[in-house]
Amino acid sequence: MKISISHPPTPGNALWLHAHPRHESFNHLLFTEGAKALGERYSVATSDLYAQRFDPVLGVQDLGELADTAGNIAEQAGEAYLRGQLAPDVEEEQAKLAAAELLVIQFPLWWYGMPAILKGWFDRVLTSGFAYGDNDPELGVPRRYGDGGLTGRKALIIVTAGEDARSIGPRGISGDIESLMFPLTHGVLWYVGIDVLDLHVIHDGDALDPDAVQREVRRLTERLRTLDDEPVLPFRRLRDGDYRGTRALAPELLPGRTDLGIHLASEN
Repeated sequence: MKISISHPPTPGNALWLHAHPRHESFNHLLFTEGAKALGERYSVATSDLYAQRFDPVLGVQDLGELADTAGNIAEQAGEAYLRGQLAPDVEEEQAKLAAAELLVIQFPLWWYGMPAILKGWFDRVLTSGFAYGDNDPELGVPRRYGDGGLTGRKALIIVTAGEDARSIGPRGISGDIESLMFPLTHGVLWYVGIDVLDLHVIHDGDALDPDAVQREVRRLTERLRTLDDEPVLPFRRLRDGDYRGTRALAPELLPGRTDLGIHLASEN
């Protein structure tokens, strides 16, 4: 399936993707206050996944006329996209994402990852043909990892964690939060060409007193007001040749290292 994809964002548009089931929660307060602050500089669309009752299960409803045909489900979902046969809820989310130059993704850390409803949003919305496509005709490499249908965008990930900064830090028993989020920052967002800003992590989210809650709200809203000036994570692009041939980092680059930091160009 040959696909040529490009979805330039609309300047000044943002999408805030929120995944928490309770409206009286700390997360919902961050969502409402954050979206309000971001709205001072952006036109903000929102996707409150629990409130929308978004169906996170990728299934036959996502395959159009190919629903009863054997085959690769990811390729079939991409074909359904090309034919205009995706489910209406997915089409709506794709339209919001296509328009946004900034994507804010907010969720609580559950079992060291994102809630299932958010994972399902990525499963269903980032279809082949929309978010990624076939090979670059000049370089012969897939349009992924820094290329694809969603280049020209930045993403901010907001994570509330129940653990403190030490237990979820670089030497923490729960693992480094940067590494825990790598499947999202690099494996999802960078894969489809979205640049990623430094994580916004809120520690001890279950134990904050009212004063601490307000401090965290202020910390987030203040960051949102200066977000445009922040650098993005310098992930290596597939098209630049650092992974030539095998999709493993070239042996002469950072020899002997196997940590996830090798995928940052700044580590050279």
